[in-house]
Amino acid sequence: MTGMKLLIVEDELQLLDSITEYLQQEGYICERATGFLDAEEKLALYQYGVVILDITLPDGNGLDLLHQLKKDHPDTGILIVSARDSLDDKLKGLDLGADDYITKPFHLAELNSRIKALIRRKSFNGQLKVTFQEIEINPDSNEVHVKGHLLDLTRKEYELLLYFVTNKRRVLSKGTIAEFLWGDNIDLADNFDFIYTHIKNLRKKIEKAGGDDYIKTIYGLGYKFTDV
Repeated sequence: MTGMKLLIVEDELQLLDSITEYLQQEGYICERATGFLDAEEKLALYQYGVVILDITLPDGNGLDLLHQLKKDHPDTGILIVSARDSLDDKLKGLDLGADDYITKPFHLAELNSRIKALIRRKSFNGQLKVTFQEIEINPDSNEVHVKGHLLDLTRKEYELLLYFVTNKRRVLSKGTIAEFLWGDNIDLADNFDFIYTHIKNLRKKIEKAGGDDYIKTIYGLGYKFTDV
């Protein structure tokens, strides 16, 4: 399930480091916030596939962040983390629109499993495999088949294809693609020419396996992955 950009909101630095290191090894792009204000600023500036949200923060209530997040980014997956095994907190969070809830202490493997299940529900309608015409993607194994042929993709090519298929028939700007694949610091880049190189290589590999080119360049706007 690589390539998904996560925001981890957690004030316990040791736990934050452990979660970040583990999820980065699993292929996620991880951004961090250590408090309410830090998270509020990041959520106002950037979009995330999933937010892992500790609701007990030193400078504010995580449930207020959750409320704002559902209002501004209703498609973002939200996994609440709390040290308090409180039914009231859990129900309040779920009522506000959280997708799942995990209580400290937890195993990192379980957290990863919850995130994967959440992404499948939010992005792939619960499917274990994602298909688009002759292209079949398995997000758990990070494998792509075109007409039965396994593609030899780099990590970024795989992430790019999954992002395109997840957002099929939508125009995506170069900036949006870059931010999703490389994280929030990409806005410091001078230009996004490197995206063209990844798209060109991805096109070649799909066509070599007998697939069609679904990546359409929309002049002045970006790219659209479409079959119409």
